[in-house]
Amino acid sequence: MTELADIRDEYEFLDADDRYRLLIDLGRALEPMPDALKTDATLVRGCSASVWVYPTRAADGTLHFLADSNAAITKGIIALVLKTVQDRAPSEISATDIEGALAPFDLKNQLSSNRTQGVPNMIALIRETAKRYL
Repeated sequence: MTELADIRDEYEFLDADDRYRLLIDLGRALEPMPDALKTDATLVRGCSASVWVYPTRAADGTLHFLADSNAAITKGIIALVLKTVQDRAPSEISATDIEGALAPFDLKNQLSSNRTQGVPNMIALIRETAKRYL
């Protein structure tokens, strides 16, 4: 997937409909999450759509997240969140300002509150996961 800064540059020049299409395309590009991992234990609470996040730890200690949603635009938002933390060390994830990295996308004003209400819960889950591995 493309770097977050490149996505942001493209996003800024798009109208609302094209921004939705971009988010949908980002979601489609996510690494597939096996259905067996989509359980109640991996479900992110507080999302209007179903969102699942499953962390794994690589041999080098970095964290890799598999994630999915049953809603296309939500899946694109997940892709943006993962751009900020994917395949990084727990200490780096803990120090990352995920909200700050996503701020230029102005998701709260671009999308309905239903689509963005679970984002803080997903970020909290990622931070808690990183903390556990510190």
